[in-house]
Amino acid sequence: MPVPRIPGYSRLTKTHKFSAAGIAAAGAAALAFAVVPGQSDGHTTATKELPAKPVAWSKQVVNHEAQHESLVKQSELASQQAKEEAAKKKAAEEAAEKKAAEEAAKKKAAEEAAKKKAAEEAAAKKAAEEKAAKEKADKERAAKEAASRAAARKPVYANNLDGWIKESLAVMKEKGIPGSYNGIYRNLMRESSGNPRAINLWDINAKNGIPSKGLLQVIDPTFKAYHVDGTSWDIYDPVANITAACNYAYHRYGSMDNVNGPY
Repeated sequence: MPVPRIPGYSRLTKTHKFSAAGIAAAGAAALAFAVVPGQSDGHTTATKELPAKPVAWSKQVVNHEAQHESLVKQSELASQQAKEEAAKKKAAEEAAEKKAAEEAAKKKAAEEAAKKKAAEEAAAKKAAEEKAAKEKADKERAAKEAASRAAARKPVYANNLDGWIKESLAVMKEKGIPGSYNGIYRNLMRESSGNPRAINLWDINAKNGIPSKGLLQVIDPTFKAYHVDGTSWDIYDPVANITAACNYAYHRYGSMDNVNGPY
C-alpha cells in the first residue's frame, strides 16, 4: 500500500534510510554493553563508552539546505533576468512606437508640404494665366482704341482735285516723299488739265505701246515700279497716280516741285 504524502515533507531517499538504520543499530549496541545479564547483585561492571561517530544524516541535511539556497538564488536570478528582459522588450517596443510615430509625422509633414507646394504652384499658374489674359485683353482693347482714334482722326477728303491732292500729300508725308500742293497742282494741270482719265495716244510712249495715263501722265512700268503701299493699283486712281508720280520725281529729281516740264 502506498504511503500517503504529507504536505511540507518529502519521502526519505535511499541514503536517508541507510543513515536512519545505522543510528538505530548504534543505539542497540550501546544498550547491550551497558547492561550485562547475571550482574544483578549490585555490582556494576565498568563499561567502555563507545565513541560517537557522525552519521550521513547531518551531511544530507546540510546538502539539502545548500541545494535549497542554490535553488532560491537561481530562482531570484531567473526572476531578475525575466524582469530585465521584460524591461528591455518594453523599451524596444516603446522605441519602435516612437520611431513609427516620428516616421508617420515626417510622412504627414512631407505630404502637407507637397500639397502646399502644389497649391502654391497652381495658384501661381492661375495668377500667371489671369495676368496673361488681362495683358492680352488690355492689348486688344488698346489696339481697338488706337484704331478707333485713328479712324476718328482720319480726315475725309473731297472727291475732287483739291481732295485728291490733299490726300496724296498725307500719304506722301507718312512715307517720307517730299512735295507740295503747288508743285503737284502745277504739274498735273500741265499734264492732264486735272482729268484723272486722261491718256496720251500720240507721243513716243504711245507709239511704244505704253501710253501715259492719269492726272500726272504716268506710264504703266513707272507706276508699277514706284507704286506707294496703301494706295490702289489702278493707274487711273487719282491718289495712286499722284503718289506714284511724286515718288518717281523724288528719286529722279529730288521732288515734284523741281519738275517744270515733261518728265
